[in-house]
Amino acid sequence: MEIKEITDGIYAAPTIHWDRRLFDELIPLPDGTSYNAYIVKGDEKTALIDTADPSKQQELLDALEEMEVDINYIIANHAEQDHSGSIPAVLERYPNAKVLCTPKCKVMLVEHLLINEDVITAMDDGSTISLGGKTLEFVHTPWVHWPETMSTYLQEDHILFSCDFFGSHLATSDLFVKDKPEVYKAAKRYYAEIMMPFRNAVRKNMDKIKVLHIDIIAPSHGQIYNEPEFIIDAYRDWISDDVKNEVVIPYVSMHGSTAAMVDYLVDALMERGITVKPFNLAVADIGELAMALVDAATIVIGTPTVLAGPHPSAVYAAYLANALRPKTRFASIVGSYGWGGRMAEDIQGLIKDLKVELIEPVIIKGYPKEEDFKMLDRLADDIFKKHEEIQMKK
Repeated sequence: MEIKEITDGIYAAPTIHWDRRLFDELIPLPDGTSYNAYIVKGDEKTALIDTADPSKQQELLDALEEMEVDINYIIANHAEQDHSGSIPAVLERYPNAKVLCTPKCKVMLVEHLLINEDVITAMDDGSTISLGGKTLEFVHTPWVHWPETMSTYLQEDHILFSCDFFGSHLATSDLFVKDKPEVYKAAKRYYAEIMMPFRNAVRKNMDKIKVLHIDIIAPSHGQIYNEPEFIIDAYRDWISDDVKNEVVIPYVSMHGSTAAMVDYLVDALMERGITVKPFNLAVADIGELAMALVDAATIVIGTPTVLAGPHPSAVYAAYLANALRPKTRFASIVGSYGWGGRMAEDIQGLIKDLKVELIEPVIIKGYPKEEDFKMLDRLADDIFKKHEEIQMKK
């Protein structure tokens, strides 16, 4: 690990996980990730903000030793192990250090990492500590993305150490953002997979940090933003209620019937000027699907019938959409069956937490015929009209 100076007395200590490809045994990481710790040296004391994933703790410890720094405070912005997992090792190295966090985080650190609660001090929202010429303010940001999370604001240097807020899973040797399109995509994927279910909480916390003078945003994953409006503007768009003239179609097909329906529907929607994003669930990256759901006005799930119900891959896609809770306005289902079943009803039950209007599904028997394609045309017309209504209301 290379310690990098952000500005006078403030250092980034990112452990870069170049080849990590899965997070929480669930989320694909096509670009790896980083675990960003930060060191703030005041005239009197030094604080370490966040640590690293346990798999990388030795790199962090070696970097701290090389700096010949004495850690007085360990700021735990978040109890999840990729941020806090190395705290026990850091405490062993610096036994006089105190851990500072939110009250809820204190409970989690004791429960998950078995840290002695006597070394942990719970900090109130808006409280501060002085390091001597550098003042850290603790800004509670609950449900971004756990209930105990906070950001730490360095008042004199106008730096927001934002934890997962504004983060991105992106392994890179660059400290600051250079390739904005690359970072935008990585940050959008991160938002879609991690933040989108808590969109309303993110919106409240966006309002909360609006009063701060922020020159730099230093998240716990990915690069540092020295032009913070870039990521703040992106978040404002993602958390808004505005949707785009887009249809996302996650689908799976066993013998070609559902695929033929989806192919026809894609063409029909394109002819009506609608952007379509189909995802063959047999090969799709769920992160790409999550990103597509951030903006889309409509989701259409395509599935054959398997043992009277939907295909397991379609079940997973429906469950994922329901869990991520995008701002999507409309939903429908297309698919085929051999002799019967409750495929459409089951899918509807799986997306009950989505605040969507259901457009009449197109469920057919066997391979699609001329009358079935006409029903798909009607579905495309219905989607087109619904999207037009949204645009007229703006």
